[in-house]
Amino acid sequence: MTGTGECARWAPGDQILWRYRDNGRAHRPPGGPPVHICRPVTVVQDTAELLAVWMAPGTECVRPVLADGTQVHAEPLATRYTAPRTTARSTWFGAGVLKLARPGDPWSVWLFWDRGWAFRNWYVNLEEPHTRWSGGVDSEDHFLDISVHPDRSWKWLDEDEFAQAQHVGLMDRATAARVREAGLAAVEVIAAWGSPFRDGWEHWRPDPGWPVPPLPDDWDRTPAHMPS
Repeated sequence: MTGTGECARWAPGDQILWRYRDNGRAHRPPGGPPVHICRPVTVVQDTAELLAVWMAPGTECVRPVLADGTQVHAEPLATRYTAPRTTARSTWFGAGVLKLARPGDPWSVWLFWDRGWAFRNWYVNLEEPHTRWSGGVDSEDHFLDISVHPDRSWKWLDEDEFAQAQHVGLMDRATAARVREAGLAAVEVIAAWGSPFRDGWEHWRPDPGWPVPPLPDDWDRTPAHMPS
């Protein structure tokens, strides 16, 4: 795994980790890692304006599961965020995902394709602005998302999970209001067809020589400046 300084730029082809901190800190078992999602990715572009990374098909990732190994979304919504959890390794099957994040933005934009590189949609993942560290970037998911289709139409996603997260105390009222404001700001970008939607990323293709990044044993290591 590439190691660079916290403020250094990664080069195309570098392998880093794209991670999310656990929202359910109160339900984390003693000694459990603060990170519950980890995806090894390959850097496509890293500038002052944009970090673009590629998650290849077949990538071994870490995802949250219930303590008995059940998938999180198989749990009824009423107890989905209060049932004890752990993490599990799993393989990302299907097409890969291109992820785009602008420094300071409270969201990232993901591009999905179907087989044969048929472009499916953009996906706006509302989240904390990314924190860079030597091995990658960390964030915290904010439950609410937006799907954007090739015809430029869009819709909110996971509003039920967003409401439930507030109900069980994973997100206070002020944070929820900030997340909704961020979503509305993203909608303004979509309506104006601003970057990155207008930039032609749906026509991008990965370098066929890039290997699939491995998942390191210390995928949950704490970076130098982990937010509290």
